[in-house]
Amino acid sequence: MSDQNVELRKAGLKVTLPRVKILSILESNPDAHLSAEDVYKSLIEAGEDVGLATVYRVLTQFESAGLVARHNFDGGHSVFELDRGDHHDHMVDVEDGNVIEFTNEQIERLQHQIAEEHGFELVEHSLVLYVRKKK
Repeated sequence: MSDQNVELRKAGLKVTLPRVKILSILESNPDAHLSAEDVYKSLIEAGEDVGLATVYRVLTQFESAGLVARHNFDGGHSVFELDRGDHHDHMVDVEDGNVIEFTNEQIERLQHQIAEEHGFELVEHSLVLYVRKKK
Protein backbone atom coordinates (compact mmCIF):
# COMPACT_ATOMS: atom_id res chain seq x y z
CA MET A 1 0.00 0.00 0.00
CA SER A 2 1.42 3.43 -0.94
CA ASP A 3 2.38 6.08 1.60
CA GLN A 4 -0.37 8.36 0.28
CA ASN A 5 -3.00 5.66 0.83
CA VAL A 6 -1.83 5.20 4.42
CA GLU A 7 -1.79 8.95 5.09
CA LEU A 8 -5.28 9.40 3.66
CA ARG A 9 -6.68 6.52 5.70
CA LYS A 10 -4.99 7.78 8.88
CA ALA A 11 -6.61 11.17 8.25
CA GLY A 12 -10.01 9.46 7.95
CA LEU A 13 -10.34 10.07 4.24
CA LYS A 14 -11.37 7.58 1.60
CA VAL A 15 -8.60 6.80 -0.86
CA THR A 16 -9.54 8.22 -4.26
CA LEU A 17 -7.35 8.82 -7.30
CA PRO A 18 -7.67 12.64 -7.16
CA ARG A 19 -6.74 12.67 -3.45
CA VAL A 20 -3.73 10.42 -4.05
CA LYS A 21 -2.55 12.53 -7.01
CA ILE A 22 -2.95 15.83 -5.13
CA LEU A 23 -1.22 14.50 -2.01
CA SER A 24 1.60 13.21 -4.21
CA ILE A 25 2.11 16.69 -5.70
CA LEU A 26 2.19 18.26 -2.24
CA GLU A 27 4.66 15.64 -1.00
CA SER A 28 6.93 16.15 -4.01
CA ASN A 29 7.12 19.86 -3.08
CA PRO A 30 7.40 19.58 0.73
CA ASP A 31 8.71 23.11 1.32
CA ALA A 32 6.42 24.80 -1.18
CA HIS A 33 3.37 26.93 -0.51
CA LEU A 34 1.13 26.00 -3.42
CA SER A 35 -2.15 27.55 -4.51
CA ALA A 36 -4.97 25.38 -5.80
CA GLU A 37 -4.09 26.71 -9.24
CA ASP A 38 -0.46 25.59 -8.81
CA VAL A 39 -1.63 22.08 -7.89
CA TYR A 40 -4.07 22.05 -10.81
CA LYS A 41 -1.32 23.16 -13.22
CA SER A 42 0.95 20.35 -11.98
CA LEU A 43 -1.84 17.82 -12.52
CA ILE A 44 -2.45 19.07 -16.06
CA GLU A 45 1.29 18.96 -16.84
CA ALA A 46 1.35 15.35 -15.59
CA GLY A 47 -1.53 14.47 -17.90
CA GLU A 48 -4.03 13.97 -15.09
CA ASP A 49 -7.72 14.63 -15.70
CA VAL A 50 -8.73 16.39 -12.47
CA GLY A 51 -10.79 19.56 -12.50
CA LEU A 52 -9.95 22.75 -10.63
CA ALA A 53 -13.12 22.46 -8.52
CA THR A 54 -11.98 19.00 -7.41
CA VAL A 55 -8.57 20.40 -6.45
CA TYR A 56 -10.22 23.09 -4.30
CA ARG A 57 -12.54 20.54 -2.69
CA VAL A 58 -9.73 18.06 -1.94
CA LEU A 59 -7.44 20.76 -0.50
CA THR A 60 -10.27 21.89 1.79
CA GLN A 61 -10.80 18.26 2.87
CA PHE A 62 -7.06 17.91 3.50
CA GLU A 63 -7.13 21.06 5.62
CA SER A 64 -10.06 19.75 7.69
CA ALA A 65 -8.25 16.43 8.14
CA GLY A 66 -5.04 18.15 9.27
CA LEU A 67 -2.95 17.09 6.28
CA VAL A 68 -2.31 20.62 5.05
CA ALA A 69 -2.25 24.12 6.47
CA ARG A 70 -3.88 26.98 4.58
CA HIS A 71 -2.34 30.45 4.57
CA ASN A 72 -3.70 33.68 3.15
CA PHE A 73 -0.55 35.70 2.64
CA ASP A 74 -1.56 38.28 0.07
CA GLY A 75 -5.06 39.64 -0.25
CA GLY A 76 -7.02 36.46 0.41
CA HIS A 77 -5.03 34.32 -2.03
CA SER A 78 -4.84 30.92 -0.31
CA VAL A 79 -1.76 28.75 -0.44
CA PHE A 80 -1.33 25.32 1.08
CA GLU A 81 1.59 23.49 2.63
CA LEU A 82 1.89 20.03 4.09
CA ASP A 83 1.28 20.07 7.83
CA ARG A 84 4.45 18.43 9.06
CA GLY A 85 3.55 18.99 12.70
CA ASP A 86 6.37 21.44 13.31
CA HIS A 87 5.63 25.06 14.13
CA HIS A 88 7.24 27.72 12.00
CA ASP A 89 6.55 31.28 10.98
CA HIS A 90 6.72 32.91 7.58
CA MET A 91 8.26 35.86 5.78
CA VAL A 92 6.72 36.87 2.47
CA ASP A 93 8.77 38.88 0.00
CA VAL A 94 6.37 41.62 -1.13
CA GLU A 95 8.17 42.05 -4.44
CA ASP A 96 8.26 38.47 -5.74
CA GLY A 97 5.87 36.60 -3.42
CA ASN A 98 8.48 34.10 -2.24
CA VAL A 99 7.70 32.56 1.13
CA ILE A 100 10.52 31.93 3.59
CA GLU A 101 9.89 29.71 6.61
CA PHE A 102 11.73 30.40 9.85
CA THR A 103 11.72 29.56 13.54
CA ASN A 104 13.03 31.73 16.36
CA GLU A 105 12.86 30.62 19.99
CA GLN A 106 13.21 34.19 21.25
CA ILE A 107 10.12 35.29 19.29
CA GLU A 108 8.21 32.23 20.51
CA ARG A 109 9.04 32.99 24.17
CA LEU A 110 8.15 36.64 23.75
CA GLN A 111 4.72 35.82 22.30
CA HIS A 112 3.93 33.59 25.28
CA GLN A 113 5.17 36.29 27.66
CA ILE A 114 3.02 38.98 26.02
CA ALA A 115 -0.09 36.78 26.21
CA GLU A 116 0.61 36.06 29.90
CA GLU A 117 1.14 39.74 30.69
CA HIS A 118 -2.35 40.37 29.37
CA GLY A 119 -3.85 37.50 31.37
CA PHE A 120 -4.02 34.97 28.56
CA GLU A 121 -2.51 31.65 27.65
CA LEU A 122 -1.22 31.43 24.08
CA VAL A 123 -2.99 28.54 22.37
CA GLU A 124 -1.95 29.01 18.76
CA HIS A 125 -0.54 31.74 16.59
CA SER A 126 0.49 32.64 13.11
CA LEU A 127 3.22 35.16 12.43
CA VAL A 128 3.79 36.52 8.93
CA LEU A 129 6.41 39.15 8.22
CA TYR A 130 6.10 41.02 4.94
CA VAL A 131 9.60 41.88 3.76
CA ARG A 132 11.63 43.20 0.85
CA LYS A 133 15.32 42.98 0.09
CA LYS A 134 17.38 45.85 1.42
CA LYS A 135 18.59 48.22 -1.27
